[in-house]
Amino acid sequence: MVALVLAFSPVLRADEGMWLPSLISGRIADMQAKGFKLGAEDIYSVNQASLKDAVLLFGGGCTGEVVSPEGLVLTNHHCGYYHIGRHSSVEHDYLKDGFWAMTRDAELPCPGLTVSFLERMEDVTAVVLKGVPDDAVPAWRDSVVLARSQALVKEACAEGGLQASVEPLYYGNQYFLFVYKVYRDIRLVGAPPSSIGKFGGDTDNWMWPRHTGDFSMFRIYAGKDNEPADYAPSNVPFKPRKFFKISTSGVKEGDFTFIYGNPGSTQEYITGEAVRWIGEVADPERIALRDLRLGIIKSYMAQSQELRIRYSSRAASVANAWKKWQGESLGIRRMKTVASKKAYEDRFRKWSAGTDYEGVVDRIDSLLRLREPYEFAAYYYTEAASQLELPRFAKSLVTVLSEMPDRVAASGESFFKNYSQPMDKEMFVEMMSMFEKRVPESFKPSYFKDCLEKYGSVSAWADAFFAESVFADPARVAALIQADLPALKQDPAYLFDNAFSTWYHKDLMPVLKRLAPEVFLLQRDYMRGQMMMGGDRDFYPDANLTLRVAYGHVEGYSPSDGVYYTPVSTLKGVIEKDNPDIFDYDIPQSLRDLYAKSVAEDPAGVGMANVPVCFLATNHTTGGNSGSPVINAEGNLIGINFDRVWEGTMSDIVFDPDYCRNISLDIRYLLFVVKELGHADHLLNEMTFVN
Repeated sequence: MVALVLAFSPVLRADEGMWLPSLISGRIADMQAKGFKLGAEDIYSVNQASLKDAVLLFGGGCTGEVVSPEGLVLTNHHCGYYHIGRHSSVEHDYLKDGFWAMTRDAELPCPGLTVSFLERMEDVTAVVLKGVPDDAVPAWRDSVVLARSQALVKEACAEGGLQASVEPLYYGNQYFLFVYKVYRDIRLVGAPPSSIGKFGGDTDNWMWPRHTGDFSMFRIYAGKDNEPADYAPSNVPFKPRKFFKISTSGVKEGDFTFIYGNPGSTQEYITGEAVRWIGEVADPERIALRDLRLGIIKSYMAQSQELRIRYSSRAASVANAWKKWQGESLGIRRMKTVASKKAYEDRFRKWSAGTDYEGVVDRIDSLLRLREPYEFAAYYYTEAASQLELPRFAKSLVTVLSEMPDRVAASGESFFKNYSQPMDKEMFVEMMSMFEKRVPESFKPSYFKDCLEKYGSVSAWADAFFAESVFADPARVAALIQADLPALKQDPAYLFDNAFSTWYHKDLMPVLKRLAPEVFLLQRDYMRGQMMMGGDRDFYPDANLTLRVAYGHVEGYSPSDGVYYTPVSTLKGVIEKDNPDIFDYDIPQSLRDLYAKSVAEDPAGVGMANVPVCFLATNHTTGGNSGSPVINAEGNLIGINFDRVWEGTMSDIVFDPDYCRNISLDIRYLLFVVKELGHADHLLNEMTFVN
């Protein structure tokens, strides 16, 4: 097991890494040297209750933590947003006003929501790969791995009530079995108003200083035997093996922190050529396309309150990755990552000369260059052509007509209620103009070329497109119940969607799907070679939404010359940003009144100004870590992770200790909101507090 031995090399790098809890004994000395006061068994144990038993996978992509003996769970507001919204109505707008269950009977069931606790994780590489040579035929190897994985899962779940999966690590050089207990009766307990839970909105996303109270509260219910059960009024609050105690002592710069969560996806061991593609081509191209889309959306949102409301969620969705890619690309350039990767690869070439790993980097890069134009063109489908609203609506309505004709009127009404044709037309012109300029001629679909030849320009094409399409006219859509489907499939909007979709799925994706496993197999060899070469690297497996530990410390950072961001934000900053005329910064009036009263009653005129809100730390995080508990040296909860700073978003590829910072909600702000705004002291009463 070369990979396992070398996964914990003695060379330490500042606060980088997402470590497997079951192997944390290999890092515990470093953690303790940096201030941690517990042992490896306190973090992960199968023989006794440990911190892992208080951490859960929330839904399918966030993390949560248990904070009471009655199954009370904390996670982010944005992780619980969908379920809060499902319970909202005009009469009870819990997204706008918040929600606090004052009794257990008032806690709201969330159908479909699950939480998963890791029972155990086990290295099963020896079983999965027994007798499988490194040069095995890929299809045969995959079939063997699948069959053995299924057998391991079946065995692990034999006792009932468990779910399991076998996951590849290090590109399939190592395999781990993960066994979970999944609870299915989860109920909404509390959530602040979105003006607190999403304070700062898209404007502050990925930014510091941050003042977002990004939390929501749920409760796990179980059968009377404390085992998972479907929702039933007779179910009782879950009794956890372990729950987090809440630290009220706060944080200061230099304090030890660690995060226990489920990071989603990273790619720390790709080649310099792959990084060049991301940082110098893919990110800038996608940023440019989203620049155009955001500019158009925001120009229309500025025209009226109605359009602002209608398109605010779309703008936020577009801006999220847009801002992340900017930070990622900037970080890759700043760190000269491509050059440093290539220098490392030169050392690898020298080391691998005459071995089975000779030439592997060059073969990977050759495939990446072959893939590049197809991937480039694919972005112009996913980021441009497929983002136009009318073609998507045409395709979906034809499906409704063929399968559920009685729902045509409702579908049309729903679409036009939230549709701005002038905006969509402007988007069409800008996206197709970019398509014309940037996509190589040999990759453009014949449909696109034919339309440009027919109309002479993108602008003239857009005029005809929106004038001629049945789907652009609400009255004509309402009359489609008796429509001729073959004729509708010749409509300009339907033809557009169908032509671009066909081009993407038939001309681009087959090549990308063919090359992906070839690149993966070579990357597996390269990964194994890197671990054998060793050197000055600590090898932790890339994130894959399985439980990990990341540790670091509270620390600010300097984003540019002459600027230093301190690591703690306060309620004073919330009040400074407060602006009723700006949606992202319009706090509840009750908070304004509470703050003003505290200042007026304080002889020093400070009042609640110093109530902590958020803090920065150097923990290595990514998507999936949303909602993760942030824990201090004693193992107590001090915060809830919810974001990263945009200057450090390249940490999915390369970690920079000077810039990579995770952003967490200070647990004391959560307590403040629950008590002072939610008046839900009963929830605090079931928690355990320590200094």
